[in-house]
Order: sequence, then C-alpha cells, then structure tokens
Amino acid sequence: MLRFRALAACAALVLSTMLGSVAAEAAAGGRQETLFLGDYEPGTIVVFTGARQLFLVTGHERALKYDIAVGKPSEQWFGTSWVSKKRLNPIWVPTPSMREAKPTLPTSVGPGPSNPLGKRAMNLGWGTYRIHGTNSPNSIGSAASAGCFRMRNADVEDLFERVHVGAQVVVLQ
Repeated sequence: MLRFRALAACAALVLSTMLGSVAAEAAAGGRQETLFLGDYEPGTIVVFTGARQLFLVTGHERALKYDIAVGKPSEQWFGTSWVSKKRLNPIWVPTPSMREAKPTLPTSVGPGPSNPLGKRAMNLGWGTYRIHGTNSPNSIGSAASAGCFRMRNADVEDLFERVHVGAQVVVLQ
C-alpha cells in the first residue's frame, strides 16, 4: 500500500509539473491550486523533498502546492507523522544538537524578524521537526534546514489556517 501511495504521489507531482497550475499563482506567496492524483484524504499534507514542494490535499484530485526548503541531505527524514501542535509567533529554541554544533547560538529567539521559525510553526509528531515560516525567504527551494520544512511566511500563515492539529503528514523523496 505504501509503495502504491508513493507511486500515486509521484504521478501527482509529475502531472502537476507537466500541466502547471489550474488557477493563477496566489499573489501573497508561492502557493498554487493544482491537480493532485493520490490516495490521500483532504487535509493531508504531502511533502516531496526532492522537488522541495509541499501539497495540502483539498479534495478529489485537488491540492494546494507550496514551494519549501527541506533538510540538508544528512538531516532529511521520510515517513508519516502528524501535526501535533500549532503555534502563533513561536519562540525558537535551538535543539541540543544545534547548540553542540554551534555553541554561539542564543538560548532562544522570541517572535520578530530575527526568529528562524518565522510567523507560524506546526510541530510534527513528538519530535523536534516542524513546518514553519522563515526569516530567510531566499532559502526556499534549497536543502538548508536541520530537517524541518521552511515556507515563506505568507504561505505558512495560509497553511496554518487550513490545517488542523492531528492532520496527517506524509514525507516522500
């Protein structure tokens, strides 16, 4: 079943790329309404790390597509998780491994323009991974994070309003 879902999701990505958007790109960010073929319930988030895109399934063969930044190759992960918490104007606290790698990091960064989480964050499962905004929008489209999925702030605000705690998140290559 997982292999079928992965193949269907890949087909959705190819069709999305080939056919382009069904609607015009939203002015506030990089999101597009697009054709999406896959066996996922509406409200499911599907991430393709290789394409650096996140899809929010909205209905039968429909999804919103967002451009994202993904984890560095050594930090990427794949599988299924869920949105476990949603945070407005989050406080960023570096993980112990981040502080070990770079001891000069601050203990925390509150809301504002220097916060690496941007304006919204959605925690995934019980771990330290998140879908969040960024104070570095030029990183969108790259493999730059410590495993989280970064979005433009306008896009993460849009996604934040559409997604509920408990929503399934599927991460594929």
